[in-house]
Amino acid sequence: MGRSRRTLPEELLLLALDPATGTTAQPQSLDLGLAGAQLVELALAGRIAPDGDRIAVVVPRPTGDPTLDCALELLRRRGAPVRAVHWIGGPRLGLRQTYLSHLERCGMVAAVPGQMCGVLPTTRYQATDTAISREIRARLDSAIRTGVPPDPRTAALAALAHAVGLGKHLYPGNEGRSSRSRLRDLIRHDPMGGLVAHAVMDVQNGAAAQPRRGPVTGGRQAAPGVRSAAEPARGVPMQPRHGSMARAVAH
Repeated sequence: MGRSRRTLPEELLLLALDPATGTTAQPQSLDLGLAGAQLVELALAGRIAPDGDRIAVVVPRPTGDPTLDCALELLRRRGAPVRAVHWIGGPRLGLRQTYLSHLERCGMVAAVPGQMCGVLPTTRYQATDTAISREIRARLDSAIRTGVPPDPRTAALAALAHAVGLGKHLYPGNEGRSSRSRLRDLIRHDPMGGLVAHAVMDVQNGAAAQPRRGPVTGGRQAAPGVRSAAEPARGVPMQPRHGSMARAVAH
């Protein structure tokens, strides 16, 4: 991958971790965001590229990251470009846990066992290398406060953070309103990040189940990174985790 093993999905997950509680903010939309972050990471690695509102594999060579390479292989097997909204809206059972386990193996987080309601065993995750989390957050803060166009990786991270609803987690309250607005505006600085972020929001709003009716929506041409970036949908119902309830992962 040409860099440290911190990929966009991992950075997004570290951003979402609450240092006080060991839980992740916006757990259900975060699962969609992780699938989207995989697409952006593969695009940054030159393996896939946008084709309108679809994703096409351009170089099927593995990246060396097992989780990313699994996604790349699934995309390759499709044979034809797939709509980003359909890919992100597909089943991704265990994806968040996969990345949490990887971060734990790398020493970036530590698993803390506990109990839910004094009965069900749970696992929460605490960041162990806070310098990494601070560096990720500092990149977003700098892009928001300086107005300098960010690099594609930071722009994509901002777009995904907005899409999954992390704005109020990162910049809470009335005093964070302008920062949340600027976070949303950063979506325009990376075409692939914008395409994926809008696909994440469309899935939350139920657009993935609707047939495509053409390029025009509401009297305006729909193009990646151009449509109105509304706040992500709230109240997404919790999805049951696969496997035994004996281990409830923090959310």
